Amino acid sequence: MSDMHLPSAAGGKIMLVGLGPGSHEHLTARARAAIAEADTVIGYVTYIRLVAELLEGKEVIKKSMTEELDRAIEAFDRARQGRKVALISSGDAGVYGMAGPTFEVLFQAGWTPESGIEVEIIPGASALNTCAALVGAPLTHDFCAISLSDLLTPWPTIARRLDAVAAADFVVALYNPKSGRRTRQIVEARRLFLRHRRPDTPVAIVKSAYRPKQRVEFTTLEKMTECDIGMLSTVLIGNSNTFVRHGLMVTPRGYRNKYDVESGATHSGEQAGRSLSTGLTGWLAGLHASGLGAAELAAQHRLPEDYIAALLAEAPAPDDTEEAAA
Repeated sequence: MSDMHLPSAAGGKIMLVGLGPGSHEHLTARARAAIAEADTVIGYVTYIRLVAELLEGKEVIKKSMTEELDRAIEAFDRARQGRKVALISSGDAGVYGMAGPTFEVLFQAGWTPESGIEVEIIPGASALNTCAALVGAPLTHDFCAISLSDLLTPWPTIARRLDAVAAADFVVALYNPKSGRRTRQIVEARRLFLRHRRPDTPVAIVKSAYRPKQRVEFTTLEKMTECDIGMLSTVLIGNSNTFVRHGLMVTPRGYRNKYDVESGATHSGEQAGRSLSTGLTGWLAGLHASGLGAAELAAQHRLPEDYIAALLAEAPAPDDTEEAAA
């Protein structure tokens, strides 16, 4: 990157294009237009193949899987020459995609938005969204994504994240779950989840979503490592309320906590449009009214004792008092 600080030609542009799953019917209109606008298209060879018929007459630069920084450097170099570059990623460019490495390269070179090179991020559906659409509605409540790739992230960091989200009852999408060399990571992820989740927790494994070799498999947390999992797979692990019925994986949003789902009527003690009786306001009122100490309440709610102690030390807010009276 020794020459990256040289002045750039005017009019250069980098478009960070998310292709979604890769099928043309799931490519956004803006992504298609950006590829058409580009003079140069840069990407991992597999992603280039997904849009090959859109690349006629363009300079095409293919890179290998581990050459993300090289792709970003090539894009910046072409943009400095005044070219319009489409740097493509499957899914969304900002979700385990090329947006982050590109900005790292740009900032290292002293780029700013006023430098004469325009940067546009064009979103696409991430594997998390496309895989969820194929199996039902597993992400209707709180969820997160964790990559099991330890090529750039230390395993203890990944393990801490896995343990934390398993304990917090998130629905979790595991990216990069397994490769030819990385086979134990998914086994350790399962081990950590089983510390907090039932063995029969629903799991869906989706391979090559919306591509010719698409494969969907439903299993459980206990048995998921027996399934066919690879680098083209995304593993969706349900939370404590997720269920599978009629071949669909669903995570309830929580309406049954407040409403009778058949009639739509609110349960006794609940009000439409207001927080649950066990929402923040009602819960705070309950803490103050319980007569219990911070240690006992912390154990009961599985929350830090110093957090509970700080809440108990605060005077109840007027809303808390009203909630307790109700």
